[in-house]
Amino acid sequence: MADVTVAVLATMDSKGAEAQFVCDALTRAGVTPWLVDLSLRPHDTAGADMTGGELAAAGGTDWEGLAALDRNRAAEIMVAGGASILRERSRAGAISAVIGLGGANGTSMACSMMRALPHLVPKAMVSAVAATAAVQWYVAESDIVMFPSIGDFTLNRITRGVLDNAANAIASMALARAAGGSDKSDEPPLIGISSFGGTAGCVDRVTEQLLGMGYEVIHFHASGPGGKALESLAAQGELAGVVDITTHELTDLLVDGVYSAGDTRLTAASAAGLPQVIVPGAIDHSNFWVGMVPEKFADREFFQYNAQNLLMRTNAEECAALGRLFAERLNQSAGDFTVVIPKRGYSEHTKRRTHNLAGEDAGAWDKPDVDATFAAVLREHLVKGRVKELDLHINDAEFADVCLHSFLRLMKP
Repeated sequence: MADVTVAVLATMDSKGAEAQFVCDALTRAGVTPWLVDLSLRPHDTAGADMTGGELAAAGGTDWEGLAALDRNRAAEIMVAGGASILRERSRAGAISAVIGLGGANGTSMACSMMRALPHLVPKAMVSAVAATAAVQWYVAESDIVMFPSIGDFTLNRITRGVLDNAANAIASMALARAAGGSDKSDEPPLIGISSFGGTAGCVDRVTEQLLGMGYEVIHFHASGPGGKALESLAAQGELAGVVDITTHELTDLLVDGVYSAGDTRLTAASAAGLPQVIVPGAIDHSNFWVGMVPEKFADREFFQYNAQNLLMRTNAEECAALGRLFAERLNQSAGDFTVVIPKRGYSEHTKRRTHNLAGEDAGAWDKPDVDATFAAVLREHLVKGRVKELDLHINDAEFADVCLHSFLRLMKP
């Protein structure tokens, strides 16, 4: 086997000994370490294969210029330079995997660089903040494996064990990936489907039939990272088409809910010209954490889904805004698409009743007139593609079959 190299990302001015320990562990595991210094200030610590000064230059400045900037701006420059270098070396086959180690700032920088790499390139982060809520931003749509360092970064029997485990894990992943090759010529087309519990009836039926036809399917849970991953894989050319049944994350984008996938949702597949079927699945609600609903929504209708999640019923104004948002993004599509709308309900929650924040009954979840606002505004602003409105519920078998047949028509050459 050809030489397998693993990039090691660390701030050498504060984590030099720990970085060298990881390099030694990687060498023992049978791979070659390539050490990258993420330090934001000049220092005299030796050992890096790529110095902080070289990384700063890749970002458009030098180490001395970096030192004059505030920490956030300096980190942005280093991340830009590092991401560019990692992408280039990965494409050239010069690195097979990446491992980082650090505290809060080091984790943020290293993970930002790793997220610039394609999915399935092995990535691991040993972090002092791996057990905090911030992990959702560090990992985001990527496939970074997080190793909590347990103790802060000083070498002792505990942290040495964690670093050794992480180094052995990333070395094994790199060696296995190198041995497996990268020929995708015999793989079936991969179809992305957005999913949620409230749209499972539709998702499961479409999935089962696509699998029976020889397609491969990947589900993206519509809770933020899933939507980001869908957009990322579509942009990377990994998907052959999308059945976007659960576009729920756009509602959270609109009201700043906790399941937003950011401002790129419903854009990448369109830009790539992929065949798409789009459904307003679960756009009938947004998500907030229990006890953390913004004051401006205090008079709205809710349903408590579990101990953590409080669902807020979408109103007519938000449905209209979503119709315009869908149309605006789909009008930019370079490929063909069909929007399929279930007039009898956008999620399984149509069977429920809503309550106010005091827990008192507020009425039925099912509000056909409110939901119909989405379809009316979408039709008004959409200038391409097709719209099908069906007198069905999203989880009716007949609705799933229309979604499937619409998609297969788009997939025909």
